[in-house]
Amino acid sequence: MRKILCASLLTAGLFATTSCDNYLDVNTNPNGPDQVVAPQYYLPAIQSELALGIQFDSRYLGKYVQNWNHISANDPWDQHGYIANSDAAGQLWRAIYYSMGANLTDMITRAEQEEKWDFAGVGYLMRAFGWQTLTDYHGEVIVSQAFEPGRTSFDYDTQDKIYEEVRRLTLLAIQNLERTDGKVANSQLNQGDLIYGGDRTKWLKFAYGLLAINEHHLSNKSTYNPDKVIEYVNKSLASNSDDASVRFEGAVSNDTNFFGPRRGNMNSFRQSKFIVSLLDGTNPALQDEELIGKDPLTLFAEQHLKDPRLPVMLATAPDGQYRGVTPGVGVSEYEATKRPKNLWNTPTDVVAATTPNKYLFGNNERFPIMTYAQMQFIKAEAAFIKGDKAMALEAYTKGVKAHLDFVQKYAVNDAATPEDEAAVYTQRRALYEASEDLIPVSAEGLTLQKIMLQKYIAQWGWGFLETWSDLRRYHYSSDVFTGFQLPNPLYGLNQGKPAYRFRPRYNSEYMWNVSALEKVGGLNPDYHTYEMWFSKQ
Repeated sequence: MRKILCASLLTAGLFATTSCDNYLDVNTNPNGPDQVVAPQYYLPAIQSELALGIQFDSRYLGKYVQNWNHISANDPWDQHGYIANSDAAGQLWRAIYYSMGANLTDMITRAEQEEKWDFAGVGYLMRAFGWQTLTDYHGEVIVSQAFEPGRTSFDYDTQDKIYEEVRRLTLLAIQNLERTDGKVANSQLNQGDLIYGGDRTKWLKFAYGLLAINEHHLSNKSTYNPDKVIEYVNKSLASNSDDASVRFEGAVSNDTNFFGPRRGNMNSFRQSKFIVSLLDGTNPALQDEELIGKDPLTLFAEQHLKDPRLPVMLATAPDGQYRGVTPGVGVSEYEATKRPKNLWNTPTDVVAATTPNKYLFGNNERFPIMTYAQMQFIKAEAAFIKGDKAMALEAYTKGVKAHLDFVQKYAVNDAATPEDEAAVYTQRRALYEASEDLIPVSAEGLTLQKIMLQKYIAQWGWGFLETWSDLRRYHYSSDVFTGFQLPNPLYGLNQGKPAYRFRPRYNSEYMWNVSALEKVGGLNPDYHTYEMWFSKQ
């Protein structure tokens, strides 16, 4: 018998240890758990719920950052708006407070009681990563009072305090992960860890990566320390083999990647014009005139060399060309034969559950939450801001090549066709890497635009929050993000301003925590446009 509390209210979720997996069926009390189980039984659900929270809400955030947009015109999210009185875009809130919530507290407590310090360290990292993710998404959120028993209302913490808490928890995680006493040698972390399979060394690198993200988001502050960011990156992920990603099996819907065709969640989404411009040679910041007419495929023979990642990551239109949609306009701007296909490169909104995997959109595909390429672009930007252009170029080059490697493994090797995707990838990559405009050989050729646009490419389809943090740090500047244009018009309630945050989850905060929400301005119709603390000077 499954004793599960899957309520939608924050207040209910704060009082109960909950889960949604049958291997946690340990209760005799129908109203809640009456025992704390071994840590390895908590962790898989905690990790998958965090990934799913990001993926669920990427249906909305992905539109804000123009990874993709809706097929129909006047979509509110395409226009940086929102749906009032709705839990849309509130899944991450639910994941952090409810699905992870007290479960994570219990997991850490049990790990410490059993002296499983590596398990405790991973637990603290999951908590820290959750808070970092949630505050970068919503701004002010509930942290200090979040899991206090007996509370019926919860005050919001300011972002500066939450950032401090993320650092505190991450340093605590590092202390635990570095311990070798207790039962670390037989902690059973490998039995529950869907991300690193129990590899403590990789979790330490992840911790330093989180510190780098936390510190680097403060680039607009007078206290910003690029040397500290660079130090953290140097201790973080060392290669693509250190990438952090959550595993999905894909055999049944409940254990399938949210982006997989079996789930049917992304059928009405289409790639944006912006990402197409970054990969097809039309964006002036990633363009080399000497590569015009150099593409190996006859269809593109008169055009600029296509980025080798283009056919692997994106979809064609029925006529074989690559196009994207304009936010708020949808596919109707094109005649039928020129409309971009869906994310699996099939032409209709009806997608079979067994449609073959494409890039990150597969039933059993892992979902990244931190990558080596991402870390290198953070280092490149920090070094560029510091004025060390040589270091910036080295990190930029490593980042580009790492992501080219990351994508290449998804290229289909089909020698039976005249346009073998894997073979074309290799041909295009050689030309791409030889271009001194795309990958400069001297520091003078590197620009901030190149760094930020290559980072955007490397995070497309998964790194939505870090991309949005970048866009907000530069206040959506088209001088930095060359070719990026805010939707026109913006959502009516925005009063001409772009979105800087998502509103808290309706079915907890607007229903049950209104007095606290009112203190931070959350009842105002343009609250989602309030600038974040981290992006201010």
